[in-house]
Amino acid sequence: MTNHTNPIIQERKERVQWFEQDRFGMFIHWGLYAIPARGEWIRSTEKMSIQQYQTYYDEFNPVHYNPREWAKAAKEAGMKYAVLTAKHHDGFCLFDSKLTDYKSTNTQAGRDLVREFLEAFREEGLKVGLYYSLIDWHHEDYPAYGDRIHPMRENEAFKRDPNTFGRYLDYMHGQVRELLTDYGKLDLMWFDFSYDEMTGEKWRATELVQMIRELQPHILIDNRLEGSGEQGGSIYTANPSIYSGDFASPEQIIPPRGLVNELGDPIPWEACITLNNNWGYAAADRNYKSATTIIRKLVECVSKNGNMLLNVGPDAKGAIPQESLDILKEIGDWMKKNGDSIHGCRAADFPKPEWGRYTQKGNKLYAHLFEESIGPISLPGLADKIKSARLLADGSEVFVGRPWSAAEFIEDAFISFARPEHFTYPLPDKRNTVIELELII
Repeated sequence: MTNHTNPIIQERKERVQWFEQDRFGMFIHWGLYAIPARGEWIRSTEKMSIQQYQTYYDEFNPVHYNPREWAKAAKEAGMKYAVLTAKHHDGFCLFDSKLTDYKSTNTQAGRDLVREFLEAFREEGLKVGLYYSLIDWHHEDYPAYGDRIHPMRENEAFKRDPNTFGRYLDYMHGQVRELLTDYGKLDLMWFDFSYDEMTGEKWRATELVQMIRELQPHILIDNRLEGSGEQGGSIYTANPSIYSGDFASPEQIIPPRGLVNELGDPIPWEACITLNNNWGYAAADRNYKSATTIIRKLVECVSKNGNMLLNVGPDAKGAIPQESLDILKEIGDWMKKNGDSIHGCRAADFPKPEWGRYTQKGNKLYAHLFEESIGPISLPGLADKIKSARLLADGSEVFVGRPWSAAEFIEDAFISFARPEHFTYPLPDKRNTVIELELII
């Protein structure tokens, strides 16, 4: 059952076409919190006052910031778009906002870091997005005492008059307007995040999205203006609200199944994933995921009609950690040979196989082999449906047939990397060997 009549869904389908082609992007969390290097929530977790946090503002001077190097690393990794934190929860702006003095242009950096980011990534042909926190622990009109996550949540001196919250909303809407009018075409606006009663119209969300759509009607918006448990009008309903967003944004998890609305129709989604265990730079965090893990999990996202937004956290001087660059380089090595099985692909028309996953693009079915087989590799239900099979990395022939040892499995096709077909052969790429199967239409 499909809802063809809802104009919000129809417009969303048009907007997300590039997003569902590109499939792989870079998330960049960067700000003052790179100096203490204990994660981007440090003001909240350590209950820091503005005065205690001020030392990082005074020191901020990312002398190694070169967004062209970031952009090249993203492009080499096979990423097609990138999203930078223009303002995180601490309220510090990486752009030259006219509405605050708490910004990078007033630090030792003296630079509009967002503008440089956008220019560099556009030059590499990548689409660009900005992350903007709905929350602001610096602004004097944002709820503090009694709020669940504000650094001053236990300090009665920070009781705020609820009637002044509108001033904060004017400020927040004004900054979004600045980003959408002063920085050229943006492809994506990534809001973070709603919680408790701070959700939906508490942000004047309808008004905000109407302004965004007037300024840049093509732009994609995530679903975090609404709360995670929101029911009426959420992106998961048949009739989403105007502020439900263009895609869902599961965090640090890949959904067990592709995401659908209440009618069972697929909805666009993007899993945002860290390379180690932190978003912002954390000097002591060495728990990096391997390139093999990221490659396989990217495939998993695409096999469920989803995207992956993979995060890097540059250090206080503006450099992406070498461990992150090494992982990106290895992902890029695989993507150069196998990117056709990711970009432009979707969930396959066939069930998940035991040895890995499928992705599909038209009549091209991509078999992603994660496990070595004993004997030939089975393709359940594909007997007489395969026109040709080639190793995607180099185009070499892969043998299709049904060896004598599998003669009774008449519904299935089998592939082998060499002959005789019933022998066992190692996978050419232990990370993920991709076979391009051209199907008979």
